[in-house]
Amino acid sequence: MAPLLRPGALAAALLALAVVGVAQGQQVGLLRVPNRSPPTKANMDRVVLPVDNAGGFAGLWNILTENAGVSAMHMAVMRHGKAVMFDTTTTGPSLMQLPAGNCRVDPRSDPPGGMDCSAHAVEFDYNTGAVRPLKILTDTWCSSGAFDVDGMLVQTGGYFEGVKVVRRLNPQGNADWVEFPNTLAEGRWYATQQVLPDGRFIVVGGRRSFSYEFVPAAGQLNTQFTPLPLLQQTTDDVENNLYPFVHLLPEGTIFLFANDRSIIFDPQNGQVLRELPKLNGGARNYPASGMSALLPLDLRRGERLSAEVIVCGGAPKEAFKLGEVNKFPHALRDCARINPSKPGARWAIDFMPVGRVMGDMLILPTGDLLLLNGAAQGCSGWVFAREPVLTPLLYSPRKRRGARFRALAASNIPRMYHSSSAVLPDATVLVAGGNTNSAYNFSGVDFPTEVRVERFNPPYLAPELAATRPEIDMASVPANGVKYGDKLTLRFTSPGPAVTDADMKVTMYAPPFTTHGFSQNQRLLVLQVTAFKPEGNRYKITAQTPSKPTLAPPGYYFVFVLVKGVPSKAAWVKIHP
Repeated sequence: MAPLLRPGALAAALLALAVVGVAQGQQVGLLRVPNRSPPTKANMDRVVLPVDNAGGFAGLWNILTENAGVSAMHMAVMRHGKAVMFDTTTTGPSLMQLPAGNCRVDPRSDPPGGMDCSAHAVEFDYNTGAVRPLKILTDTWCSSGAFDVDGMLVQTGGYFEGVKVVRRLNPQGNADWVEFPNTLAEGRWYATQQVLPDGRFIVVGGRRSFSYEFVPAAGQLNTQFTPLPLLQQTTDDVENNLYPFVHLLPEGTIFLFANDRSIIFDPQNGQVLRELPKLNGGARNYPASGMSALLPLDLRRGERLSAEVIVCGGAPKEAFKLGEVNKFPHALRDCARINPSKPGARWAIDFMPVGRVMGDMLILPTGDLLLLNGAAQGCSGWVFAREPVLTPLLYSPRKRRGARFRALAASNIPRMYHSSSAVLPDATVLVAGGNTNSAYNFSGVDFPTEVRVERFNPPYLAPELAATRPEIDMASVPANGVKYGDKLTLRFTSPGPAVTDADMKVTMYAPPFTTHGFSQNQRLLVLQVTAFKPEGNRYKITAQTPSKPTLAPPGYYFVFVLVKGVPSKAAWVKIHP
């Protein structure tokens, strides 16, 4: 393998490309992608599973842009029709320049006082492919985030000067990051952030931070944190418990999974209510980097729920140490589910067609899950993985064990370490990022830095189903949102045959903050339909909203209307007290 470019050499190369780009009339700020070297043997050693065509259309990939300017280590979909994608300042110059005169002071420059003129975050228009640079002042490397009740992205922690910072990004207009330094009581690098029923945020864990704390209001400072012994107990010699899986359960308690152990605790007083059985077989959290989600909450038969958590993939506990000597063990194949609040709860084990580490797990509008990105060997870390898995899997949680996975159409772009994905309001999936290198490197490495952005059309968007796809009348969406327990009435059209109430389903989805294979705050609820009425060539449907914020914390959700399993484009609906 050729040596990495020195940071100074890379900066000079990118500066030269910027000059060429301006001369050729390219978009201001966006640099040309350097030529990629031919794929190496390691790059071409990819996992592509046979497509399961028995279920019909297996999905479709297309490239939205060849160059987003940054590699999307972190991703979140804002309610103004844009996605925010950002990286870390640690990797050096990106392919997006900040506007002239708007460079940031680099706190780690040697000698001091150096300027960094790269944008490390962008606002990406997933409808047009346009990008707008955003200015990050402090390092967001391996940070966390969530949306507040008004749709503001509240983002916590990071590295070095960013480790105690809270950042806020308004979805309105051409806003930029507003940063509040030294806000957090402990450093939060590789932490997880969860929205609570009262709208506050809890931040859990982080490197050498065996505790949790609540994010204070803008401009206020935290002075205390609460120890969480499980985090220290599950730290092994390579950690394997960073970015812990955190899920808000319907009772208002927190399910916390770290390494191979899990507990339920009360975030209000820190009391551990129960410890669940160990999930044997390996480690599941960074750097072992498995996947996890709270399975859909189905409210059609009432709100007394037995919620299930799923944890899939990961790596052997020694994977990171083996990576240090260029050995890459097979990723874990198991996929385990548990009802954490059920007496005598036990893990129920299923198996994926292939092991996967560093994958993403997204909940689709139908209630199925999509597993994508990642690798079949190794673990998280610079150049610590091999055999990128290009085949996404559709997981149907309501099917019997052994019949839940379906192999879909494969991408042709490896996305392993530091890749991300998100469900979009049009029910497609945005896929970006991937950088196994410690800088933006496009040649002389096995896996070049990835700045291309893809869109994946899941099977429910098959061309032959287009005549069934409903369309919500956005004028019927309540402008001020809905209160807990209210009825939500929408009107929609469907171009196909007449629709009956038996064909209908309404779901609401909390758009997450995704990084390192975990979509923080992701949840989907299936609402009870209480009324359905044809109105000429339109239909009126009424659904019961959740009665309490433990089921759905306050904020903006995607609301989908589905006809025979085909989702509409989503309406943004705010739920609040």
